[in-house]
Amino acid sequence: MSAARSLERVRPSPAGWTLIGLRSLSLVLWLTLILPVFGLCRPFTSHNPVPRLFFAGVNRILGLDVTVSGTRLRRGVFLISNHVSWLDIPALGAVTGTAFIANDGLVAHGWLHWLCRLNDTVFVARHDRASVAEQVEQVREAIGENGALTIFAEGGTSDGTAILPFKSSLLSALTPVPAGVAVHPVLLDYGADTPSIAWVGDEHGGHSYLKIAARWRPVRLTVHLLPALSESDLADRKRIAAAARDALTERKR
Repeated sequence: MSAARSLERVRPSPAGWTLIGLRSLSLVLWLTLILPVFGLCRPFTSHNPVPRLFFAGVNRILGLDVTVSGTRLRRGVFLISNHVSWLDIPALGAVTGTAFIANDGLVAHGWLHWLCRLNDTVFVARHDRASVAEQVEQVREAIGENGALTIFAEGGTSDGTAILPFKSSLLSALTPVPAGVAVHPVLLDYGADTPSIAWVGDEHGGHSYLKIAARWRPVRLTVHLLPALSESDLADRKRIAAAARDALTERKR
């Protein structure tokens, strides 16, 4: 489906378009206000708290109501999560203060790449095995600076009805697991809202944004922070992927 045809499927009411406009303006104003605060804090701390505050504001503007369930996280954690929507990013960012691992293809999207860099995103070159050692070091630095780092191990978004197979190759930069780092599976559950907010297949990003921004009802999300994987599950990337996916699948039942 082309981007143009995908956008044709968005038919908000006049009230919906009004809400889209108000939310879009609010997001721009919020970013404009938060950037100077980010710059002021940056020289004085290795763990800038402003991105977490920014994500919390984004969630409020978009009507995302987040509930947290499960294990209390300490600093120094690697989170392996399912992926349903772009809303997953501000949700996890606000709840945990995490940075993220992303495909280096985002480098081509100037403003998006810039925003990701502000939150210490680690860009992984999946096609370049020679850079794995460098990526491992980036992962360790990101965990040290942010206290948490998240990867969406399905390698893309799904419709949320099931956990897709995890791509163990995405975990190459995690093995061996740095000393003192706990690996936690995380299940994102949008409940009854899942079909209406899931970003599936070749859906255009603009379409996904508009359908969420036009909602009057809040989007309800439960973030299930599951117990850390055992030491035996951390032996290699395939075991990590299998153990994390099994944990999410079991919790989803």
